[in-house]
Amino acid sequence: DSGCATELDYVEQTSWILFLKYLDDLDETKKTEAALAGKKYDYILTSEYRWNTWACPKNNNGKINHNKALDGDDLNDFVNLKLFPYLKKFRSEESNTIEYKIGEIFHELKNKISSGYTLRKILNIVDGMHFRLYEEKHELSHLYEAKIKNMGNAGRNGGEYYTPRPLIKTIVKVIAPKIGETIYDGACGSAGFLVESFNYLTQNQSKLSSAQMAILQNKTFFGKEIKSLAYIIGIMNMILHGIEAPNIKHVNTLAENINDIQEKDRYDIILANPPFGAGIGREIQQNFPIKTGETAFLFLQHFIKILRAGGRAGIVIKNTFLSNTDNASMSLRKLLLESCNLHTVLDLPGGVFAGAGVKTVILFFEKPSFAEASAGERFTTRKVWFYQLNLSRNLGKTNSINERDLEEFVELQKSKANSENSWSVDIKDVDQKTFDLSVKNPNK
Repeated sequence: DSGCATELDYVEQTSWILFLKYLDDLDETKKTEAALAGKKYDYILTSEYRWNTWACPKNNNGKINHNKALDGDDLNDFVNLKLFPYLKKFRSEESNTIEYKIGEIFHELKNKISSGYTLRKILNIVDGMHFRLYEEKHELSHLYEAKIKNMGNAGRNGGEYYTPRPLIKTIVKVIAPKIGETIYDGACGSAGFLVESFNYLTQNQSKLSSAQMAILQNKTFFGKEIKSLAYIIGIMNMILHGIEAPNIKHVNTLAENINDIQEKDRYDIILANPPFGAGIGREIQQNFPIKTGETAFLFLQHFIKILRAGGRAGIVIKNTFLSNTDNASMSLRKLLLESCNLHTVLDLPGGVFAGAGVKTVILFFEKPSFAEASAGERFTTRKVWFYQLNLSRNLGKTNSINERDLEEFVELQKSKANSENSWSVDIKDVDQKTFDLSVKNPNK
């Protein structure tokens, strides 16, 4: 359609339609559950705006009623002048409610499908998709992930939405979350870290009790995302993977003053690939003790502060973080080494992120428990174990990183063993002025 110019538009526009079909299926499921319990059910949307009224009204035989189904300009006018304004009015304080998500998704979204006839064709196809069965959702989640991956390859902006899944799976494996722990990503994009953590925790779903599943559904995954497009994609991705009411807030994470973070706001596990790039204004920098225009460095301060004592984190960051000599970088390295145990640094080759052109490292660190923290040592970090991923091939769009590439890292990391690609640095041997942690492989 002429209104959908890019891969990003395509995913965004598919997402709002899928979301409304999902809402319809959710309503039907909840209605059935209420009937079985002998209760009355109140639909989320009023009848005029329900899928079976406007999108795909049916005959008695369950086929689409073409006399009632809007098409062309009539359909377009209904969507743009009635449906979207109605959905924009939804509001809720609680981010885990469906009402909050409807309001946040449609508040800034526009229907870019300019032809009502094209929209009619899309609605007819989506009408055949169902979100009530696990298998159907599973199949859709694969298609959706493939689309997000294409966005990641769609050039400059795509990388914001896509961290390669083999990398995320590896980070999750090393962090090894357990049911009952809270998992947070303050720059969650398409929610890859949260989805892969859910997959990791539900590997043996048949062995999980309904109480454990309820904890995973409602009390485990938390995210924040500032961009509208990434927000709807993250929500939809989590729903398709089986997390029914994702706790993702549509907010600017960095707008919160980190001194306002209290114990009740903290999380057990933080997994994130915060955006890189300068240009954060002074107003936002005031929320942080170490002032810098570099987005990722503000995020790192936020993560250190919001991590619970005894908690663990896996954070993707530009490799220059380890060596930059400006005051903010040096202060931030010092803060990290003093307040957390930075036990592992994974050094990645170029080309891991399609189109991004930066080299990255992954920082794995833990915050000491209160008892450890009061032991009086200046540095919480005693020793940093480095692993340099050296591959015999160049990575790129057609040759991306895979889980096999990272197997040796996962194995050696358990015991922090030395090898051709790994070594340890004692904190006493680190320059106490600059805290330079540059990756220098002694075996190369």
